[in-house]
Amino acid sequence: MHDLVSISDLTKEEIGHILHLAHSFKQKPNPTLCKEKILASCFFEPSTRTRLSFEAAMHRLGGSVIGFSEASTTSAKKGETLYDTIKVISAYADILVIRHPQEGSARLAADASDKPVINAGDGANQHPTQTLLDLYTIQECQGKIDDLSIAIAGDLKYGRTVHSLAIALANYGSRLYFVSPDSLQLPDSIAHELRKKGVKFSFHSHLEEVLPKCDILYMTRIQKERFQPNDPESHCHLKLSHLAKIKPNLRILHPLPRIDEIDPAIDSTPHAYYFQQAANGLLVRMAILARLLHA
Repeated sequence: MHDLVSISDLTKEEIGHILHLAHSFKQKPNPTLCKEKILASCFFEPSTRTRLSFEAAMHRLGGSVIGFSEASTTSAKKGETLYDTIKVISAYADILVIRHPQEGSARLAADASDKPVINAGDGANQHPTQTLLDLYTIQECQGKIDDLSIAIAGDLKYGRTVHSLAIALANYGSRLYFVSPDSLQLPDSIAHELRKKGVKFSFHSHLEEVLPKCDILYMTRIQKERFQPNDPESHCHLKLSHLAKIKPNLRILHPLPRIDEIDPAIDSTPHAYYFQQAANGLLVRMAILARLLHA
């Protein structure tokens, strides 16, 4: 494991190792593990949780951070190619994390760099580190990942967290329910991959159809910034009334940011788990950095 570009780069065993390592950091921190190591934080696109949790993770491990939080402060503004930018930054750091609006950008960065590269989101393609913290959170709140019924709702077309999570859950015998407006359904390429792996899944238009069956509800926001000119306005809302007939163990996850797709009244219920999920990002990203720097 030299880079983490796609969740498909990891076997189920490698995923398990990262989750176990994250749990070990929760029990016993290691504040000198990455001493004298430098993380280059290369965010060409806005981020709150992913960027700050990666930077905090590196500091918690005893390392340091260089980088930028918007493309306008880099030589990309002058026309420098992504390949050249990464080639240069690789000379300054021991490991790189990149978020970029272009699909395939993380793979290009990995090709350009002789240092480990972590994909923190490449356009509407994938977000593998979010998937790892999602799996860690599912395991934490359900006691397991295998053989659960999981609904994934919202923007399934442009939501990169959805794409990575669906592919990862194929390893765990999950029963998947995809809930979205017709215009934002899961891409055919992801559905084809799931069929090849024998995953049981179905498509739905309304949360009420599936909620009583689910152990996990994974809500996502509508990715308006990735809409094409002819894409219609679409919505998927979770209301407090939706929780009337659910299993007691249902937990609601969300990669955040939340806009208006979850009623804030749900925050105070025992089913809301999205803020704990966000907090878990620190532990999981510590594990990813440790794994890549000390493989």
